[in-house]
Amino acid sequence: MFKRWLLAMVVRVGFILLGLFCSLSLLYLLACKPVSHGSQQSLLWSGGTTSKEGYMALLQEREDSHRHYINSLTKQIAQLKEALQERTQQLQESLDKAKSKGILPQGLESLHKVPIQSDLKEFFRSQLNQAEVKSGLKLPSEYAVITFDTFTLQRVYQLETGLTRHPEERPVRKDRRDELIGTVETGLHVLNGPQHMDNIRRKHTYSPSDFIEGLTRTERDRGSIYELTFKGDGPQDFTHLVLFRPFGPVMKVKSESVDTRSMLINIIVPLSKRPNTFRQFINNFREVCIKQDGRVHLTVVYFGRDQIDQVKSMLDQTTRETHFRSFTLIQLNEEFSRGRGLEVGARAWRRSHNVLLFFCDVDIHFTVDFLTSCRLNAEPGKKVYYPVLFSQYNPSIIYSNRTLLPSVQQQLVIRKEAGFWRDFGFGMTCQYRSDFINIGGFDRNIKGWGLEDVHLYRKYLHSKLMVIRSPSRGLFHLWHEKTCADELPPDKYKMCMQTKAMSEASHSQLGELFFKPEIEAHLNSLKQRSRKT
Repeated sequence: MFKRWLLAMVVRVGFILLGLFCSLSLLYLLACKPVSHGSQQSLLWSGGTTSKEGYMALLQEREDSHRHYINSLTKQIAQLKEALQERTQQLQESLDKAKSKGILPQGLESLHKVPIQSDLKEFFRSQLNQAEVKSGLKLPSEYAVITFDTFTLQRVYQLETGLTRHPEERPVRKDRRDELIGTVETGLHVLNGPQHMDNIRRKHTYSPSDFIEGLTRTERDRGSIYELTFKGDGPQDFTHLVLFRPFGPVMKVKSESVDTRSMLINIIVPLSKRPNTFRQFINNFREVCIKQDGRVHLTVVYFGRDQIDQVKSMLDQTTRETHFRSFTLIQLNEEFSRGRGLEVGARAWRRSHNVLLFFCDVDIHFTVDFLTSCRLNAEPGKKVYYPVLFSQYNPSIIYSNRTLLPSVQQQLVIRKEAGFWRDFGFGMTCQYRSDFINIGGFDRNIKGWGLEDVHLYRKYLHSKLMVIRSPSRGLFHLWHEKTCADELPPDKYKMCMQTKAMSEASHSQLGELFFKPEIEAHLNSLKQRSRKT
């Protein structure tokens, strides 16, 4: 008996669904049916008017009529969709009930399936409910607040700027521009939709010129929130719209094992004089590369002959004491050029297999963890690694309150007072030799300091290779006094001076130095007051 009733129910619902589908099709055909030429003629001449004003009035009347008709059809389609969804849900509930009792008629098993779309909507709804959208959340301190960025159609105003971004700027990345513009377009679609028309009385159609500003922020585990403000019908009337872009669940992309035992790294260092700095570099190389890692080759490209004997002596001493012989020393009788040195070092590799290159400077300190990151984040033909290193401030300023400076190892801490992420530098990079050769290498016309690394970086950005750009906890730039040569062209000299200023100390530390006389005068006045009392 129940089987017969259920089968009849399924057939009835099926006919209803078929009828709804036919109704939707009929409405679509009616909405898209072109108006005949004869009707156009009768409308144009019905009033006997041939003036421009009369013609424009007729066009406006027809446009208003069509808009009203389309809105009516859109509303009916929305109602039919809602009814269709309701009937589908009833059918699904009936099938679920029959399956739970084990009396699902034969042939209807294929209709019983998990409502994936419904589950996804429920997940997105839970993301919205858990996000800080409808109400505030209790936060432990003022540092836990996720601030909003403010944006207009042309500009973004942001707090997180780093060293390369600006407090006010045009969105540089295409995905960021598309995100914000797409959000405004979605807002306009919602405001001009039939549902919003029924709920709020309005006198005009919203356009991009009505958009005033938006606020946006991202909760990493929930999604992105957008609060949009539009002009209303009057000067004191506004429309406030809140949108939410939920994040979906984590998806597995791939899982693979990576064997790094045979991945040799060729560390290339261009050098001119600076024997003391090279001695410090070799000490770190012996500790990290020889004792801990062992899968490296060092290529030193030396410019000129002055003090090259000291460099040879240090390499020979390292070989005698550690039995490590994987060195190459190339001497060039040329003016120093970092790009030229790295280019020569990369092309000097004569072994058959493709080698992983690490372009390095003599004042860089790295750890064995960085070498692992170098191997994991570079892949021939697919990925190049551009780590963001931590640049050390002037130790004599940082530790000015101490009698003795800490050792180099003790100074290598990632703190706001100790240094900064050099996110404007692209000189340290891990990439395979084949990729470097195929991309065209460095610009050989650049001499001296600067810009050669930026040009190479841009080549990769314009290619199909993926650029891995991230802060590295094992890569440090050791502070040294920077001298900007007078013969540098104006643009390079300005870059050099900016780097020099940023590398001395933090903003607050430089402020203390600048206002040191005032601070000392204040302390002296306090001492004098205490003596009088």
